[in-house]
Amino acid sequence: MSNLDRQATPSVCGGRGFVVAEPVRELLTPRRVPLGASTEVRRLLPNLGRRMVGAWAFVDHYGPDDIADEPGMQVPPHPHMGLQTVSWLHDGEVLHRDSLGSLQTVRPRELGLMTSGRAISHSEESPKPHARFLHGAQLWVALPDAHRNVEPHFQHHTDLPAVTAPGLTATVILGELDGAASPGTAYTPIVGADLTLTEGAEARLPLDPDFEYAVLSMSGEAEVDGVPVLPGSMLYLGCGRTELPLRALSDAGLMLLGGEPFEEEIVMFWNFIARSGEEIVQARKDWEEGSRFGEVQGYDGARLPAPALPTTPLKPRGRVR
Repeated sequence: MSNLDRQATPSVCGGRGFVVAEPVRELLTPRRVPLGASTEVRRLLPNLGRRMVGAWAFVDHYGPDDIADEPGMQVPPHPHMGLQTVSWLHDGEVLHRDSLGSLQTVRPRELGLMTSGRAISHSEESPKPHARFLHGAQLWVALPDAHRNVEPHFQHHTDLPAVTAPGLTATVILGELDGAASPGTAYTPIVGADLTLTEGAEARLPLDPDFEYAVLSMSGEAEVDGVPVLPGSMLYLGCGRTELPLRALSDAGLMLLGGEPFEEEIVMFWNFIARSGEEIVQARKDWEEGSRFGEVQGYDGARLPAPALPTTPLKPRGRVR
């Protein structure tokens, strides 16, 4: 999914300076951003108080939206580089097209994983006809320097492993949880899991103390380490945890996001993740000139123009002179 914010501003992310090395309970408030004509997202990352969680660099939660008489998701062709996009649905369908020629409908609890590497472009839209409700999350994973220029590719996985306990099913979307590993390709130590809890369930989810974690609430009412987390909000948990207490006050859906703290400092602007402002300028130029990112065939509409660059260059803190 694209960042459609026409007032996009660069963000400096990553590095140990943003990481909390001990368990915390930091509730993040989302920013509301329009996505097309009939969809609004709640943006949790990057956040004013929290830039990344492990390699997770971007988190949007949307829906549930009644799109029976609406076009639904309509995201025109746009570029990506230096990251992976993770599409995850609870309701509805999203049709993915990309410049590699991929054409895939992603359905609830299926993993749509696009690795942009050096350069790719794609579009996302609700199919015609489409289901009444649309509800899901779109997430980005920053690629480490050693892999950020890999060949772009798209993966679609319908059979994902799960960890179960009484009243809890944890579907492993990316990375590994309690010995269960996703088939999706990961380039850093990471975990993303969809947690389904039944009303009254109490469970303790095993965690890696070297990871930092956050929990996104998708639906229902639940307590995470004793903190009520309502749909559309995210609780940052820091590092140093070996388990996570969960309690469902109703049937609830959560997403667990975690990973080793991302050591490298990155610059994120619009749909690009880079290591310098110069790389961002070049990527925007390449998109505007129609080179490098390829073309998306079959989308009914124009591609997305890039927003204007800021007048003041932004560099990772370690590169400021």
